[in-house]
Amino acid sequence: MTPGRFYITTPIYYVNDKPHIGHAYTTILADCLARYHRSAGDETFFLTGLDEHGQKVQQAAQKRGLAPLDHCDDLAPRFLGLWKKLGIEFDDFIRTTQERHVAVVQKVLQQVYDAGDIYVSEYTGWYSVAEERFITETELSSGQFRDVKELKERNWFFRMGKYQQPLLEHIEKNPDFIRPVHRRNEVLGFLRQPLGDLCISRPKARMSWGIELPFDQEYVTYVWFDALLNYITAPGFGAEETRFKKWWPASIHLIGKDILTTHAVYWPTMLFAIGLPLPQMIFAHGWWLIGDTKMSKSLGNVINPLDLIDEYGVDAVRYYLMREMILGQDANFTMESFIKRYNSDLANDFGNLLNRISGLIGKNFEGCVPSPGEPTADEKDIQNAANMLNNKIHGLIRELRLDEAIEQVLQLVRKVNKYLEHKAPWKVAKTDLAYAGTILYTAGEALRVSTIHLSAVMPQKTKTVLEVLSAVGSSPAWGGLAPGVKLKSHEALFPRLDPPPPSKC
Repeated sequence: MTPGRFYITTPIYYVNDKPHIGHAYTTILADCLARYHRSAGDETFFLTGLDEHGQKVQQAAQKRGLAPLDHCDDLAPRFLGLWKKLGIEFDDFIRTTQERHVAVVQKVLQQVYDAGDIYVSEYTGWYSVAEERFITETELSSGQFRDVKELKERNWFFRMGKYQQPLLEHIEKNPDFIRPVHRRNEVLGFLRQPLGDLCISRPKARMSWGIELPFDQEYVTYVWFDALLNYITAPGFGAEETRFKKWWPASIHLIGKDILTTHAVYWPTMLFAIGLPLPQMIFAHGWWLIGDTKMSKSLGNVINPLDLIDEYGVDAVRYYLMREMILGQDANFTMESFIKRYNSDLANDFGNLLNRISGLIGKNFEGCVPSPGEPTADEKDIQNAANMLNNKIHGLIRELRLDEAIEQVLQLVRKVNKYLEHKAPWKVAKTDLAYAGTILYTAGEALRVSTIHLSAVMPQKTKTVLEVLSAVGSSPAWGGLAPGVKLKSHEALFPRLDPPPPSKC
């Protein structure tokens, strides 16, 4: 990734229903990565938004008895409300019904048409209503597509096959372009078969809710040729060229694995056609499962993140989602695993460390941070571990190993808890108050460093800890805890939770 500049995107989400934990996970992940890069000094641009055109949106609006735009205007605040509640700090929130986006889509369509890469033809094929695209015979026989019907109609096509070989070469020369590696291999396998061209229109007689083709008023553009362009609309393509050149290409397109083909095949070939560089990385994460089954509205097993936040707090939810999924793999959500992770990591380790330090400083030093004296080997060991953490975290974040980065911080937290148990400053204070102060300063400073490294994941609770330590705005470099400052009073950071009844999932 380009040093000093970080542009991350989420998919733009369909407004055919209210947001669920799948939307929340991707957006929290993007927010955490953006926060880490900002804290590392990278100029950062974080984009998310809504995909408001297409057949599914039109059908959802019809079911509610609303015009499509009224339906979108009603649901958009629900996403924005959830993002606010989740502590998401995006830089731009795009809606594909916005005029700035409509203008870009029509500009690109006209450019590709003028270059001879869009043509009209009659087509007969299998159309997946759920996926809003024509599928191949092989895809049909796989049984993975539902609500499929045979369609014959006149449509406009993009010469996607023309760019198959350049895309293959790009993927082979750039091993980090598609990650994780098994998704890269999946796309390479797909591209080693004849690619064909892409239907990019829908006749208004069948589906009117979309952006009109600039060269044929009887048609609207196919939803993917509309939606994918949001990634260049937001940074200013065609409107603010200096700003656009600053941010493009994107550092990471963060997506779910179910939209890999559209992002790793359709999108790059579109960019080739308009002469723009490809994004630096497309990362496809896994799904959240309930009992090894993908969360699905039809199965009734979709978790509402708002319910979890209201009961357990936003930072606990953010922490669990980031810690529990290894990026690129699926993860299984259960309330047992949520409460176990909450109690072990947040209540017993992180929250308890704050309680121990503030309690002992309150009892022995009138609530003021003691001055550190000459460190022994034990204090130097803690300091070295804290100093090494900074490089470890930044390396893991740039590798998108967020769960491992969090674990590295928790290892320091556990190390400090063991250090306190071993050194027993409550006993030392009776005979050597100065050394007890050195122990507590060391523990408090390690807590401060750990807290800063967790701030991207848990922005609210970490702010509370830093306020208690009078260290808001401090850097992770050792020595930021100021001797003599009075600790602020605080409640339990993460009160322990009772385990749920065994019958619940």
